[in-house]
Amino acid sequence: MGLNWGMVEQDRVVSASRRIAAPAAAIFELIADPARQPEWDGNDNLARASAGQRVRGVGEMFTTTLTQGADRENHVVEFDEGRLIAWRPSEPGNTPPGHLWRWQLEPVDDVTTVVTHTYDWTDLADPKRLPRAQATTADKLAASIDRLAALAERS
Repeated sequence: MGLNWGMVEQDRVVSASRRIAAPAAAIFELIADPARQPEWDGNDNLARASAGQRVRGVGEMFTTTLTQGADRENHVVEFDEGRLIAWRPSEPGNTPPGHLWRWQLEPVDDVTTVVTHTYDWTDLADPKRLPRAQATTADKLAASIDRLAALAERS
């Protein structure tokens, strides 16, 4: 059975949240530095990213290499240092096909942060990409947050 195009928008926005016992700034460094992203990727999708690509603002782009060997250019579309980062991946040289990865950090206090990870494929129209988008579930996002927490809480 194919995708039901009558889906409501929230079916195309998946997220997970949890408290992490680490300061927001420390957690944000692990996200905003693409070279660190493969360490916490709960989708087992990222193989590596070159050092020196630390994101500092909207309009920047960083490149990652997927586990199957393809490169992705990630276009930063939302950014607030220490609080928010979101990007739209694309094949090199192509327009992003319409999905977005977002990380939001809300400090509770100096040593605790609520982290929310969202995958939004509302604008994704490429039928070849839909099965993978549908397979990106809240438990996979939570796995990334759990790995991120393990890294941040031991630093």
